[in-house]
Amino acid sequence: QVQLVETGGGLVQPGGSLRLSCAASGIIGSINAMGWYRQAPGKQRELVATITSGGNTNIADSAKGRFTISRDNAKNTVSLQMNNLKPSDTAVYYCHAAATTGWGRQNYWGQGTQVTVSS
Repeated sequence: QVQLVETGGGLVQPGGSLRLSCAASGIIGSINAMGWYRQAPGKQRELVATITSGGNTNIADSAKGRFTISRDNAKNTVSLQMNNLKPSDTAVYYCHAAATTGWGRQNYWGQGTQVTVSS
C-alpha cells in the first residue's frame, strides 16, 4: 500500500516559519521527483516546489527566496522549509511523488496538511 504521510502544517503568524515533511512508503519502483503543491480555497492546485532524485529543483516564483526544498533519497522523504510566510501562503499543502513502476509512470499524493498564516 502506497502512503505519503505529511507532517508539519499549522497556524503561524505572518513572517514566521514552518517546515513540512513527507515520507513515502510502499512505492515499488524508482521515485523520480518529489515535491509540494498547494490549493487555496476557491483556487486550483498549484506547484510550490519539486526536486528530482538528482537534486534539481523547481520552485514557484511566489516561493523563491523564501522556501527551500530538500530530499533524502535513501529515506524517500522530502521537506519544505518555509520562511517569511505570508497570508497568501495559506492553503492545503500536498506532497507528491512521481515514480516509474512496473505499471509505468505513476503519480502519488498525500492527504494534505493545512497551513494557515494569520495574525
